[in-house]
Amino acid sequence: MIEERAVILSLDNQFNDSTATLEIERKTACGLCGQTRGCGNSIWGKLFAHQSTAFKAQNHINAKVGDSVIVGINEKALLKSALLLYILPLATMLIGAILATQFKHTDASAILGAAMGLVLGLFWVKGHTMSSSYFSLQQPVILRLAFQDTVVKFSL
Repeated sequence: MIEERAVILSLDNQFNDSTATLEIERKTACGLCGQTRGCGNSIWGKLFAHQSTAFKAQNHINAKVGDSVIVGINEKALLKSALLLYILPLATMLIGAILATQFKHTDASAILGAAMGLVLGLFWVKGHTMSSSYFSLQQPVILRLAFQDTVVKFSL
């Protein structure tokens, strides 16, 4: 399980099913992001505005707005999604190019076949990801409150 710390922005209680809108707590190594000095990441942050995106997750632990929680996603689900979104369209593009060159031995037919294969692969991915069973497996889960992770050490 890949875990990350997030903050609950809002709660949506519909049909006895509590859904929380969350935002990942952005962490930086040096704390200089967004300032004029520091590493090159601050330049990229200004260029792309480091906007954080909100997402939804089921709130089975009954956390409240403003609570810091630990959110997790299954590693296998993340790997499967990456393979599906990147490898499948590339594979269909390659197959389309190979099949097109088998019928007509020109570069234009290879390009057209590759484009058709890529579009077919993208539509295939879109159709597969629209199913509710795929979508439910890819959802993040609120695992626990974040303060449960802190370990207090006492020294004598």
